[in-house]
Amino acid sequence: MRSPVSSSRAMRAEAGPRRISILGATGSVGTSTVDVVLQQRAAFEVEVVTAQSRADELAAIAIRLGAKLAVVADPDAHGALVAALSGSGIAAAAGPAAIIEAAARPVDLVVAAIVGAAGLAPTLAAIEAGADIALANKECLVCAGTLFNRRAAAVGVGVLPVDSEHDAIFQALEAENASAVDRITITASGGPFRTWTLEQMSRATLAQALKHPNWTMGRKITIDSATMMNKGLEIIEAHHLFDIESDRIDVLVHPQSVVHGFVAYTDGSVIAHMGAPDMRIPIAHCLAWPKRVAVATPRLDLALAGTLTFEKPDLERFPSLQLARRALESGNWATNILNAANEVAVQYFLAGEIDYLDIAATVESALDLATATVGGAEVGSIEAALTIDAEGRRLARETIARRGRLRAG
Repeated sequence: MRSPVSSSRAMRAEAGPRRISILGATGSVGTSTVDVVLQQRAAFEVEVVTAQSRADELAAIAIRLGAKLAVVADPDAHGALVAALSGSGIAAAAGPAAIIEAAARPVDLVVAAIVGAAGLAPTLAAIEAGADIALANKECLVCAGTLFNRRAAAVGVGVLPVDSEHDAIFQALEAENASAVDRITITASGGPFRTWTLEQMSRATLAQALKHPNWTMGRKITIDSATMMNKGLEIIEAHHLFDIESDRIDVLVHPQSVVHGFVAYTDGSVIAHMGAPDMRIPIAHCLAWPKRVAVATPRLDLALAGTLTFEKPDLERFPSLQLARRALESGNWATNILNAANEVAVQYFLAGEIDYLDIAATVESALDLATATVGGAEVGSIEAALTIDAEGRRLARETIARRGRLRAG
């Protein structure tokens, strides 16, 4: 096992504020990052903020942070962005190429919070430019983990994990004793369906699936929490972040969401990380690392929290965990297919076109079919990753269409 920041440039002494860029500033992680920066204005200097298309919202963020450049990926939103930034002195740009160029501007740290495969190229561009990465984009590791790590190591940058579970492991990991780690454990809330039967889950509505008991997140990640695919993806992330085998990564269901991760050492010691379920906590840790900054977040009161409980996940009711492990054992092509098929299935569920249990079934079918079409393919470039991603999406849509025809018949 290794620390993901062993070659980090952030370990070097810095004079003045840390220069950062925020990719995906209008999403849930992005807005939490903005809040942390606003609470510690003297500690950070913002170079770039980006968004997909929310021009007015992005412009407001850019102005509040004093960013030098704001970029929207959607070219149609460029005019609105220019208008919203008029008189501010902040430059505006638009288009996927502009996002990549903005990600490569010289800074100390890039917060990679663009959702989906669209975050791959900008994050790799930031690495090539020599910035440390505060990584909130799962796809960089799930779709192209080997390529991502190889480039980060070659350039000599560190990857700070923003996900609360991986940040917990990072904080509990003693870098000097990484070779003495026995196993790691990431926790899961269990989502809204933790105690539901399969029969009940077969009738689950979108509103029920979106009602997370602890966390406030975007719609896609909330559905992933309901299916526990988020934990499957986090197993894959942990493998790439910490260079640890799947069979040494455990998942425990912990409904209170107080303990976010454990590191168990070969002498029997177990170090756990605890905190309130608030994404600003791991974000603040990554932004300031290796230092810490004061941020107004909920403080954990164990007396008030009371009893903390843990249980093993039910793999029959939550098959996504096993699908993720299966994909991880097969290689990056399979984890790429897993992610792409899941994204498509979740989109269809959010649109009301498939049932809740169809999500995992669609992913499993896509994995089975992909063995014949892209099985064993190398993910040695962004282009290769995107090609496999497109195949996973095609197979998922084909599976959903076939199921629809069977039901109609």
